[in-house]
Amino acid sequence: MLSQDMLRERVSAYTDQVWHHPDHQDTPRVQVIVDEMMAHDMNRDFTSQGIKPLLSIHPQARIVLIGQAPGHFAQDTLTPWNDPSGDRLREWLGVDMETFYTSDRIAIMNMDAYFPGVGKSGDLPPRKEFAQLWHPRLLECMPKAELFVTIGGYSTKRYLNLKSSERLTDVVRNFAQYGPRYFPLVHPSGRNNIWQAKNPWFEREVIPQLQQRVRQLI
Repeated sequence: MLSQDMLRERVSAYTDQVWHHPDHQDTPRVQVIVDEMMAHDMNRDFTSQGIKPLLSIHPQARIVLIGQAPGHFAQDTLTPWNDPSGDRLREWLGVDMETFYTSDRIAIMNMDAYFPGVGKSGDLPPRKEFAQLWHPRLLECMPKAELFVTIGGYSTKRYLNLKSSERLTDVVRNFAQYGPRYFPLVHPSGRNNIWQAKNPWFEREVIPQLQQRVRQLI
């Protein structure tokens, strides 16, 4: 089994060839939004450092992945989900690296398109105003989207209109009641290894249903 470092190197080598290839372009409509995003005051510090928002929007997208925010390695390589969490997410979805990064059926639109920084107990949460300001416009560019995979508490509670008091574990366990449009997941971070060990039903019951749904749409 490959180590996380080896997996990360493999992703980096692949995305250098594909994700950053000149042919990997957003539609003009999306590019207008991205340009405005980079020029906005809330993102000016990132733009001044040459950091672009990490997202992938396709008008043919059937699946929209909505996570929290990029990690520092993903931002350093200018590639979304280019980290161990991304490796695990691809396993959960049942897609390989090529499909994940090149299929126009998969879109990536996290709650924040920039790495928010590090706090006392890990990465800072995504900025609330980012999704409020940009998600509605980005969603308009994906009229064929049928499945929204909400990854982690921030996106799940926002898109499912849940109360802050609701437990993500309960929501994920009852995933079927939010379908077929939404599919809630815990975050694929290694910090959730203990959670997965305590909740074996997740891999046994939830993941196969997720993979089946993804196969139907790709």
